[in-house]
Amino acid sequence: MLLELVLSKPREWLLAHDTDPLAPEVAAQFLTLAARRRQGTPMAHLVGHREFMGHRLSVSADVLIPRPETELLVEMALQSLEDCTKRCLPSPVTGNGAGCSLLDLGTGSGAVAISVALACPTARVVATDLSENALAIAQKNAQQLSASVQFWLGSWYEALPPEGRFDVIVSNPPYIALNDPHLSQGDLRFEPAGALTDGADGLAALRHIIVGAPQHLVNGGWLWLEHGYDQGEEVAQLLLKAGFNAVQTKQDLAGLPRITGGSL
Repeated sequence: MLLELVLSKPREWLLAHDTDPLAPEVAAQFLTLAARRRQGTPMAHLVGHREFMGHRLSVSADVLIPRPETELLVEMALQSLEDCTKRCLPSPVTGNGAGCSLLDLGTGSGAVAISVALACPTARVVATDLSENALAIAQKNAQQLSASVQFWLGSWYEALPPEGRFDVIVSNPPYIALNDPHLSQGDLRFEPAGALTDGADGLAALRHIIVGAPQHLVNGGWLWLEHGYDQGEEVAQLLLKAGFNAVQTKQDLAGLPRITGGSL
């Protein structure tokens, strides 16, 4: 991957030219990047992108690196858009949707919102983030992938204009507890702390989103949340307490509880 970057060549070219000598300046670039990788810098930061749902997304130290388990959040969002409203599907008469909508809170790189917008182009997709730098990256990704997403700067629901409700709300909020040792390990050391931990017990952001959701969802709307592998039951109880029905937890590809949601 680093050779692909410094040479601006695809993998197939590298395999076909594996005995070619490298120019000194290219070798120096490679060795510099390799040294940073050995020091722990995430590969996504070195190459500047990460694939998610088949889309190449630009990333930096200002956003979380999109991870495969979050693709489940996109899948549940799309299912809910279809099952909850049926308005996301193109009309055989008009050829376009009937105004279904999705809100992605704390969008980061825009991975979830953009993936939904590309998979369901007739939906109205809105995304918020507290970080101007993160929102700039999300907007760049949306533009590069020709995804129609409306972005708002601010904290959770406070970023939104007062009017309007959504058919689906999704979020991959900071859910790692402040004292969790994983924060000082692996790629997490290089990612924005505010996107990883709420600075408390790991449930503060989840509580805030759940409590505020009924004021921003239509009747029958769905809320889906990504959380830690050991937080599924607590998130489910928070949803039930807030008046949600059909509360359920979905497992990721590793078989771990990863997404919990419910409908109003």
